[in-house]
Amino acid sequence: MLKTGKHTVTALVRPESKGKVPEGVKVVRSDFNNESSLVEALKGQEVLIITLSTMAPLEVHDRLVVAAKKAGVRYVVPNLYGYPIDRSNSQNGESNGNSYDQVFLDRYPYVQKFLDKVTEIESDGLRWFVLATGFWYEWSLALGEQCFGFNIKDRRVTFFDDGKRTITTTTWAQCGRAMAALLSLPQQGPSASPSLVDFLGTQVRVGSFRVSQRDMLDSLNRVLGTTDADWEIKYESSKKRVKDGIEALEKGNKVGFAKALYSSVFDPSYKQGDYGAVEPLANDALRLPKEDLDEATRKVVAMIESGWNPWS
Repeated sequence: MLKTGKHTVTALVRPESKGKVPEGVKVVRSDFNNESSLVEALKGQEVLIITLSTMAPLEVHDRLVVAAKKAGVRYVVPNLYGYPIDRSNSQNGESNGNSYDQVFLDRYPYVQKFLDKVTEIESDGLRWFVLATGFWYEWSLALGEQCFGFNIKDRRVTFFDDGKRTITTTTWAQCGRAMAALLSLPQQGPSASPSLVDFLGTQVRVGSFRVSQRDMLDSLNRVLGTTDADWEIKYESSKKRVKDGIEALEKGNKVGFAKALYSSVFDPSYKQGDYGAVEPLANDALRLPKEDLDEATRKVVAMIESGWNPWS
């Protein structure tokens, strides 16, 4: 949450949370199952940025939005950090089950509910924007074969189709810079341009790199000093991976969701996978820097070598 003027950043966390919050950030503990507790915690705030775990109960997101409206919050950023959502693909049958939109919306119905009720939310005086970032580059490259197809430690990679499908992806740092830039804009024009009002009610598209798996492997080779000969390289159909991932998820294997979701973006029929090529990004308007792919890859290698474990 951001309080303009003093630029106070507040972290709203559960009472039992043991997560570390950056220095300088105010911490407010609230019962996420208690609406009145949330309303009290949100009073005096102008912006609510929702960053829930993918494992959080779906109703928590709705509860936060309702509490924000009752507390007088002006802007909300929903928990939709990913690829731009185009519901028309899944609604008109074009996706054939392989679209990121369909895989994502089927798993997270609150997304569909949120998008369907935008008018209702705005009529209550609450405005919103979505930060569309694609997949996080560092997380996705480091997390394992189920994501970008790489097992860096064991020097293995599975290329989806031919491995040359280009997608748009964003680093953690660029996501943070984009959010800070948006909330630092004047709230409205006409003398100020750009202003926050220019982005309200939209999916604000930002990015770091337009890359393929082949590009990622080339970057890893430069950073590690390896060649393709040092890697075990396999190929697999992106459509088959989506199908296998969904079947695994239905059997209770949560890794199947990541496998289906990532593979659906690499499916050549999913145009929004490379949304940076579909329409101009907001990078220039937000004055975001151009990043170096190898530097981002070097951070990933350091994470792996240090024993990084996101689930610890």
